Amino acid sequence: ADYLDNGNNKMAIQQADKLLKKHKDLHCAKVLKAIGLQRTGKQDEAYALAQEVAALEPTDDNSLQALTILYREMHRPELVTKLYEAAVKKVPNSEEYHSHLFMAYARVGEYKKMQQAGMALYKIVPKNPYYFWSVMSLIMQSISAQDENLSKTMFLPLAERMVEKMVKEDKIEAEAEVELYYMILERLEKYQEALDVVRGKLGGKFICQLIITVCMAMYKKLCRWPECNALSRRLLLKNSDDWQFYITYFDSVFQLIDESWTPPLEEEHSLEGEVHSSIEQAVKFIEERISEESKSSRPLRGPYLAKLELIRRLRCRGCNDEYKLGDPEELMFQYFKKFGDKPCCFTDLKVFVDLLPSSQYTKFISQLLEVIPLSAAAESEIALPADIKALQQHLCVVQLSRLLGIYHAMDKKQKLTVVRELMLRYRHGLEFGKTCLKTELQFSDYYCLLAVHLLLDLWLEEGEEMAVWQCLTLLEEGLSHSPSNAQFKLLLIRIYCRLGAFEPVAELYSSLDAKHIQHDTIGYLLTRYAEALGHYAAASQSCNFALRFFHSNQKDTSEYIIQAYKYGAFEKIPEFIAFRNRLNSSLHFAQVRTERMLLDLLLEANISTSLEESIKSMSLSPEEDDIPWKDLRDNRDLTVLFNWDPKDRDISEEHRKLSLEEETLWLRIRSLTLRLVSGLPTLSHTVQPKNSEKTAENGVSSKIDTVRSLLQQLEAAVDSGKKFLEQKIQYPVLGPPPTRMAGFFSNGSCQCQTSLFYLVSDIYELDTNGLEDSAEIQERIGNSFKSLIERLTDLFNKCKGDLIEIRDGTLKTQPNLLENLVFFVETISITLWVSSYCDGVLRPFKSNLQKKKKKKKETNVAMPPVFTHFLDYVTELQTLTSNVIDHIKGLEIILTALKLEELSLKDTLLLQEEKKFTKTVQGKVQSSYHHSVQEIGELLKKRLDTIKKLKI
Repeated sequence: ADYLDNGNNKMAIQQADKLLKKHKDLHCAKVLKAIGLQRTGKQDEAYALAQEVAALEPTDDNSLQALTILYREMHRPELVTKLYEAAVKKVPNSEEYHSHLFMAYARVGEYKKMQQAGMALYKIVPKNPYYFWSVMSLIMQSISAQDENLSKTMFLPLAERMVEKMVKEDKIEAEAEVELYYMILERLEKYQEALDVVRGKLGGKFICQLIITVCMAMYKKLCRWPECNALSRRLLLKNSDDWQFYITYFDSVFQLIDESWTPPLEEEHSLEGEVHSSIEQAVKFIEERISEESKSSRPLRGPYLAKLELIRRLRCRGCNDEYKLGDPEELMFQYFKKFGDKPCCFTDLKVFVDLLPSSQYTKFISQLLEVIPLSAAAESEIALPADIKALQQHLCVVQLSRLLGIYHAMDKKQKLTVVRELMLRYRHGLEFGKTCLKTELQFSDYYCLLAVHLLLDLWLEEGEEMAVWQCLTLLEEGLSHSPSNAQFKLLLIRIYCRLGAFEPVAELYSSLDAKHIQHDTIGYLLTRYAEALGHYAAASQSCNFALRFFHSNQKDTSEYIIQAYKYGAFEKIPEFIAFRNRLNSSLHFAQVRTERMLLDLLLEANISTSLEESIKSMSLSPEEDDIPWKDLRDNRDLTVLFNWDPKDRDISEEHRKLSLEEETLWLRIRSLTLRLVSGLPTLSHTVQPKNSEKTAENGVSSKIDTVRSLLQQLEAAVDSGKKFLEQKIQYPVLGPPPTRMAGFFSNGSCQCQTSLFYLVSDIYELDTNGLEDSAEIQERIGNSFKSLIERLTDLFNKCKGDLIEIRDGTLKTQPNLLENLVFFVETISITLWVSSYCDGVLRPFKSNLQKKKKKKKETNVAMPPVFTHFLDYVTELQTLTSNVIDHIKGLEIILTALKLEELSLKDTLLLQEEKKFTKTVQGKVQSSYHHSVQEIGELLKKRLDTIKKLKI
């Protein structure tokens, strides 16, 4: 066991063998040996050995524990349940084995058996937790039941009765048990009963904060607005900085006004005390909170923001200033004076800028600037802040200027002047951060980010090519001073990808050190571009990262659930299950799975292994579709990049919907392509004589039906995709990146790939009908070959041009040429898989004809035209691929010879220290293109070798 713990598996196997020579029936030694075998990659031997021990139904703790570890490593948790079921039969009174059995069921989600195991445990050892394990398992049955009716009429009422029995017998001991009772009542929508439980004797087991949260939730469900109002009012008197209670307070006040509620004359207003039910009371209450705040030892933001929130709500209801709450502009100005030096000031005010009339924007900004203590060394110079507080205030104003659209309205010259000023302020602000650690951000980082945003506008809206190089220059400079700034890294990733340079991105992404769920939320930044830009090795790696996380989630979640049972954190269990489901139906997970398999086929099928073997190793089958289309969840974080754009330029709900629709359409096309490719080996030759009855029985004829049906689905998906693109949607600059679908259609890859699958159908027809009387099919196949070569040549023509060139002293890039080249390689690979299927069909025909020729000793048996068509096609395919390889060699030579340092950066805007960063940036893009072109070239050469083998 020590050897296993230290990772020395070979020694562990040797030691186990020694032991087994002396005691050949030592179960535990056999299992430890099996663990060693499993870890050294001999899974089959390990499994056989483990089953040998399991068949003896061991009951010693060591063997059971060791087998549990082994089965977990094999990802076979269902075998653990069988193990403990046997152990419990032999040792029926063992508390330990029963609880292990319960946990084993929990790992595989067998809720009914968990319920029974929990009760069996409680009978042996009447401890409360075991009883409530059983109750929780009932709730889990209700959650997982497909039929909601069954859940509400059977599982939950039964759980409720079980808890009521304990309540009557006065056996409730812990907070977790009361919480479970509350959970059942809430799911049964018995809100009044739930409220009574919490406010009654059992509620005493709760901590005070929890009672408040639960009561507030129940009042809202029951629409008991007087109670909501009184409770939130009371809580705000205690803590006037708690924002959630302001929201409840306002919600309830306006609900009561709309219901024309009046307080009862004799008795209490409500269970929770006094109620406010008019706007006058609300205004007075907020004013009181503000005057209270002035006496507070530390400044509180809540009361001031609550006043703005109240004004906003009154305006929505058509009241303007009847209640004399003050002018929003003045209130925001006062708020800035009080909190402007706090980084949160901008996000606080951002919510309320709608209250300002657009004609007042410039005046408002000038008013804010006047109160910031800035000083200039000379009249002509820019006034700078003397300390961090003043810097924060100024930063807040700059962010507000961007948010109010003041920068957007400027012309190019003005924008460049602002960029210069922001960068000067950024560099000046670095003075204040000299003592910052590497992991801390510089105080002035946002100046740099805002300057980059302005340059992005110039690049993407006004086509200023120079601006994008400046963006990258400034971000790389910013990163050198603030190496932990995730915003710099994320923006660099997006811009490099837009320029088609993936090489620097991999390093930037790994320095972000994405953890756990982030592989799902921001992983798309990596996986969207790696393969599309020809970085195949990096693409494999990034898919592996993501898949490793998704697969381990299954195992990890089971462990979390078990811990929740052990510690009575019952309310967390449904959350863990929901989390697991959210990840299993993640859009990103489905995309990565599909792209990873296509990528593996692209790199290996018919190169290092045959297409058939590759597909078998992935357990792919054309009939199976494992993507949960109806439940797909878009878990991408599309707001991970900060931006200060006005609402009309920011990412909207509509953008999110459209992006999800586009991603799903593209995924459907990719998934159908993958399934069609996996259908090719299933059509290959059966040895039966042609036209015999057996072919139908063998299922091959149904296989072609599958392929034809998938082809129809692909056509439909392509049509939907084209319709979608007709909308010409423009996402915001930092919004979701568009898919590869537009390129796939415009460069002709789509037409090539679909016509290839139609060709498969024709070849199959030829295969089943034989060569006689098939002149029409043969001609159709010949024409398909010709048009395919034409389409592939067109696709190649769309890959011609310079990836990077110097024009008018500026560097111009054409990343779409790279994307087209990648599509070309993919299309050629599919062409070759289909061609090798053709080859497999035509070869036997040819050898049969030659045998007949020999028998009849005739020299002039005419060869059917399909053979000549095929040979011509293969020859042309070979020539075309060689031409593309030569073109790629040409690109490599140009990229190597391009001397970027000679590029005269005639833009005087760049300072000397910036120039070195510009050189770095341009070098990175050049090197990345070179890397892409090399990888694409290598793969094409391998494909060329497979073409050469296609001579029938």
